[in-house]
Amino acid sequence: MARVKRGVTRHRRHAKVLSLTKGHKGGRHKLFRRAQESLNKAMAYTYAHRRERKGDFRRLWILRIAAAARNGGLPYGVFMHGLKLANVQVDRKILADIAVRDELAFSELVSTAREHVSP
Repeated sequence: MARVKRGVTRHRRHAKVLSLTKGHKGGRHKLFRRAQESLNKAMAYTYAHRRERKGDFRRLWILRIAAAARNGGLPYGVFMHGLKLANVQVDRKILADIAVRDELAFSELVSTAREHVSP
């Protein structure tokens, strides 16, 4: 069996890892072994945080809606329940955008929710 020499292959593999760890501190971007460990962790974090981001944004939207609803005199839960009873099908992302950009439209939504919630 022929002998396999790794010169070019290994160099390319190392260069690829080192280029991906550009910006990492210290030996984590200069030394291949440390860089590989750093890259593995970084990739794991990016994968996990892409999923976490969805929850982060949902929490942000809820905070914005809650603040705007409280300004209109309704707590968040009552506001959302009122919208559901009124059959207003607008998701939290859009509601948060309306709350930030269009106070008049959001106040109409608050009044709609208030009408459908029993006092």
